[in-house]
Amino acid sequence: MKRQLINYHWVGMLLLFPLLMSCASKSAITPQDNATRHWTGTWATAVEKPGQGDMPKASLSNRSLRQVIHISIGGDTMRLRLSNVQSKSPVSIKSVYIADATYTHHIDGATATYLTFDHQRDVTIAPGQEVMSDIVNYRLRPQQLLAVTINYGDETPAEASCHRGSRTTSYIIPGESDPATSFEGAEEAVHWYNIASIDVLDEGMTAIAILGNSITDGRGSTTDAQDRWTDFFAKELSKDPATAHIGVLNLGIGGNCVVRGGLSEPGVVRFDRDILGQTGLSAIIIFEGVNDIGSHSNQPETYDQLIQAYQELIRKGHAAGLKVYGATITPFKNSFYYNETSEAMRKRVNAWIRQAGNNQNSSIVTFDGCIDFDAAVRDTGDPDALRQDLQDDWLHLNPAGYAVLGKTAADYFQRK
Repeated sequence: MKRQLINYHWVGMLLLFPLLMSCASKSAITPQDNATRHWTGTWATAVEKPGQGDMPKASLSNRSLRQVIHISIGGDTMRLRLSNVQSKSPVSIKSVYIADATYTHHIDGATATYLTFDHQRDVTIAPGQEVMSDIVNYRLRPQQLLAVTINYGDETPAEASCHRGSRTTSYIIPGESDPATSFEGAEEAVHWYNIASIDVLDEGMTAIAILGNSITDGRGSTTDAQDRWTDFFAKELSKDPATAHIGVLNLGIGGNCVVRGGLSEPGVVRFDRDILGQTGLSAIIIFEGVNDIGSHSNQPETYDQLIQAYQELIRKGHAAGLKVYGATITPFKNSFYYNETSEAMRKRVNAWIRQAGNNQNSSIVTFDGCIDFDAAVRDTGDPDALRQDLQDDWLHLNPAGYAVLGKTAADYFQRK
């Protein structure tokens, strides 16, 4: 069997045949079992090109990298996807092992488990490709922290596929580690490299993927505290038996736009890979547009372009059998984006989002529902602005504000 590589030119095939992504593994699960069971994403991130200063001080070659992630839903069987889609050079990996994270770079060594790729510990990922690990039996608890440690080989790109806004510290040491290796004195980087998603195997699970910008990515949250709004969303869902089976996948990118400009590929470009490329989805939340408005509010066509982009993404989601929900754009008075023109456009865009479900006329494309973040966090005395106690810089929220957004989103789905 050849190692499994995913080319996103074939994303349509992935939507029709998602279980082809699985490989046989050392676990007791047979290919026949895998073909009849259901993979669901429990964690994911949007993979992007690094910016200046985003790579480690030294190359990743022949170094060990430990990264910590926050699981949403649990399971007893899992797989990990590694990505090299944003790199022009191959990346060689000697081994990957996972373990329960305890604190900072420390792990519970008793839980450490090596992953394999087509029954081998080593794997080389070609530029522009991704690879899925073999299935492994590993007990993931809902809301736990998991450490993923990658031992790199000789060949690593100068610019690795990464996620710049991890809000979680990664640890890098020279040489090849094993679960007993100390990471004391490790180089620290608040970025993720090469990790893309984790799926669990469970017929009763489903997931929601969020397309967003820095507010979803967690700007203003606390490094290593897992207090982005999506973290609160997942925690709130887990408290209710009716929604505890729903995973939350954060595909936010700081500075990202829907239509054009901004940082990384705009939403209309990355949607097929970052959203529709996820596993076991039932719904999508689109909470993005503030950067389009703030950067291009002096261009009257921006409103029409943004609405047309929303409609394009809604159509794609519906074609994949998914519900697509819109979240209203939160206030930004007192920030660098604010002026009369940008505020008028924000209100106009939010009015369109709030008409969700008004699709009795088949020619009208709207969201399937509206999650009103604007109403949840605005100052009732000055509705163009965020509440003072919830804001970080008048554009992004602080952890208290993100808790409100997470609770608002959870309440919406728990009422459905």
